Amino acid sequence: MAVRLYQFAISHFCEKSRWALEYKGIQYQPVYLLPGSHIKTIKALAGTSSVPVLEHDQEVVQGSEQITDYLDRTFPDNPLTPENEDERAQALAWEQRLDEEAGPAVRCYCYHHLLQRPKVVTPLLTAQTPFYNRYLVRLAFSRIDEVMRNWMKINEKTAAQSMETMTAVLQDLAEAYQSGPYLVGDRFSRADLTAAALFAPLFQPAGYPVPWPKPERLPQAMQQWLESQQSALAPLIAQYERHR
Repeated sequence: MAVRLYQFAISHFCEKSRWALEYKGIQYQPVYLLPGSHIKTIKALAGTSSVPVLEHDQEVVQGSEQITDYLDRTFPDNPLTPENEDERAQALAWEQRLDEEAGPAVRCYCYHHLLQRPKVVTPLLTAQTPFYNRYLVRLAFSRIDEVMRNWMKINEKTAAQSMETMTAVLQDLAEAYQSGPYLVGDRFSRADLTAAALFAPLFQPAGYPVPWPKPERLPQAMQQWLESQQSALAPLIAQYERHR
């Protein structure tokens, strides 16, 4: 059976799974969905509405961490999980922290600012879906803005807290990368992939399947903070250049 990945183009958690599949050389069918209208499809597959979801050989796997586990078990070439027990524990600890802290913080911070720019965020939300979704999102944008902010608890306070969280995690990552090119051991692992993928919306790598806005179209406060974090983001950009 073909491998299918149900996803949002813009989602950095979905980028984790896209990258894992492609790093391991696995051919797969991407199924791009529109946020919101995806719920019926994903609930029918997995019971809850979160993406990414992997479908393969009558198996349904939900969540980027679980997908990486499944891929390493089922397609052992180019493993992302270290064999050494201590290194495996370190890689999983990094991934857990990044998933729980960095991922939600990046999402909250970026959407807080980008939802203030409907013409910028609409192409990101609708990327890789039928063209008419852009018109539908534009027509319903005020409601979409309200729902997204309520669902993800996005406001001035949480955006400021998210910026603090991202700054702290990036500082720790920068310090860890000072000792070598990888977070764990001497090879690329799920820890490096997770770090780079979850922070990717901040440095907008080529190949990510969305039309990134030009930097000057971002809100000024966002531009200023991103400029202050360029040195911390550099090791993550390097992971894309080497392994993506």
